[in-house]
Amino acid sequence: MNKRLTGACAAVICMSFGAEAVALEWNVSVWGKRRAFTEHIEKLAEMVSEKTNGEFTMNISYGGLSKNTENLDGISIGAFEMAQICAGYHEDKNPTLTAAELPFLGVNTLPEEVAVSTALYQHPAVQKDLARWNAMLLMPSPMPQYNIVGTGEPRGSVDQFEGMRVRATGGLGEAFKAVGAVPTSVTASEAYNAMESGVVDTVAFAQHAHLSFRTIDQATWWTANLNPGTVNCPVVVNTDAYEALSPEFKEALHSSIEPAIDHYIENYNKLLDRWEEVLAEKNVQKVTISEDDLAKFRGATAGIQDEWLAKMDGQGIPGQELLDTIQTALDEARASN
Repeated sequence: MNKRLTGACAAVICMSFGAEAVALEWNVSVWGKRRAFTEHIEKLAEMVSEKTNGEFTMNISYGGLSKNTENLDGISIGAFEMAQICAGYHEDKNPTLTAAELPFLGVNTLPEEVAVSTALYQHPAVQKDLARWNAMLLMPSPMPQYNIVGTGEPRGSVDQFEGMRVRATGGLGEAFKAVGAVPTSVTASEAYNAMESGVVDTVAFAQHAHLSFRTIDQATWWTANLNPGTVNCPVVVNTDAYEALSPEFKEALHSSIEPAIDHYIENYNKLLDRWEEVLAEKNVQKVTISEDDLAKFRGATAGIQDEWLAKMDGQGIPGQELLDTIQTALDEARASN
């Protein structure tokens, strides 16, 4: 697998164990519950603890430290040392990351998502963007292309998306808006209630989230091949906390990133293998969108990238460079396979 990002953070809780060792605990803010989306964080914590003989540990909190939409703010003020964020929750706070959330970028696999995100995170403009929040990018949380679940009659064509209320954030929300749908950016944790109460008709998620946040429990149909894009949800760390780490702790952290992501992908692939069984068990109809409709969808969203570039230019952000970085990384990842 390609080289990973190595940044991190820690505003730390320290206890002296004599003059020989200092035990360190980082608080890590995530949300929901332990699931495929957080397995790399769990693996990272496990490996770091093992490599440091328990002297550097991570307390992973599922919602107990912050709201998911406020994790970047918490990192900024040092309320905790590490967190998972999603660019689409606060586009104005991390505009450079939204490059990876644009629709129809052509990324097809989890390793491709890792390659694209890693390259993007290493771009100076992205690092400068996150530095405004005293944050360093540690590693991606690669997710497959999003698809939607819904209730009632299946919406098997783009024309049927007209007026459809869909939970979709960031660039995905813009994509659905381009074909007449009405996007709503409720958080993942709120999606089930939004669907149950009729605030939305459909929810766009990756497979693990449909399971974890139980939207699949209400669904009568699921689009198998819409694949308009995905969200970008890196793991970030507080810069000051990272700089306070000893060389040994930094090495333990950095050397654990690649195996943690390998573990994440292996685990996620097992979930994808089970997905067909889940659909059958819950009697959810699989809807396949025709190639003509997919082409229509892509055509309707063609202007979104141009609008995004104009917006980035207006903020002094090299948007075209970021898109070129993504495309180059994607080409290289495919060539290496």
